[in-house]
Amino acid sequence: MLLHGFGEDGEIFNNLVNALETSFRIFVPDLVGTGKSEGSTEGCSMESMAEQINWMMEEEKLTTVNLIGHSMGGYISMAFAGIYPEKLSRLGLFHSSALADNEEKKVARQKNIDFITKHGAAKYIEQSVPTLFSEKSRTEKPALVDSMVRQYATLTATSLIDYTKAMINRPERLDVLKDFPRPVMFLLGEWDNAVPLEAGLKQSHIPGISYIYICTNSGHLGMLEEPEFCVKSILDFLSRP
Repeated sequence: MLLHGFGEDGEIFNNLVNALETSFRIFVPDLVGTGKSEGSTEGCSMESMAEQINWMMEEEKLTTVNLIGHSMGGYISMAFAGIYPEKLSRLGLFHSSALADNEEKKVARQKNIDFITKHGAAKYIEQSVPTLFSEKSRTEKPALVDSMVRQYATLTATSLIDYTKAMINRPERLDVLKDFPRPVMFLLGEWDNAVPLEAGLKQSHIPGISYIYICTNSGHLGMLEEPEFCVKSILDFLSRP
């Protein structure tokens, strides 16, 4: 199961799904209020979204999954691992972190809320998406950046604000990493400003079993910037003991 991040929907993984589905049964949900998923995001939290994943697993009669979450999807995956560790065969953090926001990050997120409130979702996506790519990607693949801006400009201001609040309020989950008894993947971007490489590498020493993969040309969006490498990394991780 692949969980998308903030300001995205499940289509962010299309490049990976096309390659992975020949070997695995793939589930790529749209989180509530994104993509084709309707519903209210008011008062949402990482825990409430983890419960949505659990409900989905029950509906699909899935007893266990390999759960890989991108960015905010990783925060949800960590919450799920804290509540239902027995339902996870493996856990993957894809440009994500077990840390809570520090005060500087909380202030930055509040500024994002203020910007969205004043200027709307489309304007926020227009100015925020390019910063998620590496400089190399922005220079060599401008059409890719523009395509993502256009694709997610229709997200609602309400959902973006509610999810931002949920990220501000999420707790640290380093203890979940420490206690998780099965393999954990850290798929990191060398040029990621949202989840810096150094922070990811430090956390990779916490689980009992870790596998580390570094997208050397990517910022925060390896599935778009280096899809072939990400597919190979995920396949390698899922084949490991």
